[in-house]
Amino acid sequence: MSPERLRDLLERVRRGELGIDGALEALRALPFADVGGVARVDHHRALRAGFPEVIFCQGKLPADVGRIAAEIAAAGADVLATRAAPEHYEAVRAVLPDALYHERARAIVRRREGGPREGVGLVLVVCAGTSDLPVAEEARVTAETMGSRVELLCDVGVAGLHRLLASVEALGRARAIVVVAGMEGALASVVGGLTARPVIACPTSVGYGASFGGLAALLAMLNSCAPGVAVVNIDNGFGAGAMAHRINVAGEPAAAPAPPPAA
Repeated sequence: MSPERLRDLLERVRRGELGIDGALEALRALPFADVGGVARVDHHRALRAGFPEVIFCQGKLPADVGRIAAEIAAAGADVLATRAAPEHYEAVRAVLPDALYHERARAIVRRREGGPREGVGLVLVVCAGTSDLPVAEEARVTAETMGSRVELLCDVGVAGLHRLLASVEALGRARAIVVVAGMEGALASVVGGLTARPVIACPTSVGYGASFGGLAALLAMLNSCAPGVAVVNIDNGFGAGAMAHRINVAGEPAAAPAPPPAA
């Protein structure tokens, strides 16, 4: 249940349009709802954390993903599913025909009408190489679905640093920056040294043998000498996008409650 939907429910009770018993029935599934014994959908997540529970599809049967998505949507919430294969999308589309599949990001998105407003600032996703794009796209789709305005700056790795420097003004326009890089992961330190904006570094598993599946990039980012660089797990574009969105909207005033009725 979204804060907007809960506020509307309480307003209806206050105006006498809905009785106490009706409100209790509507709130019965607020903490969580059991989905076929395979999941307990956390309907309280949006109230606590600002965004509904996100479905991690890897390892889940397509039918289960479809049922979980339908439960989230029935509560009036946006649906975001990550690490989704085409068969997961087909199962979701069978119950939510307007759901969209972002193939490169491997993400399924279904936005409700009147979904979250865009954050006043900009999230910039900086991607080292084209091979890193799946993770960068996951970060972009995540931040956009949560309500941020996002721009993507692609193929600006340190092997051709002039490509990044040609777009350095974009760093200053962003409120939060996600840097996605594999191989040696040096791009996060470079970006951190060029801007005062917070940088969320996301290592990828892209690279030859000595990159150890992204461990080399992870350690390089953790050892960055540039201040203001924080690091998420290998290939965790979702976590990077979610953190960037939270930074982007931090300090924004909450939606004003409806004014009381005239005496």
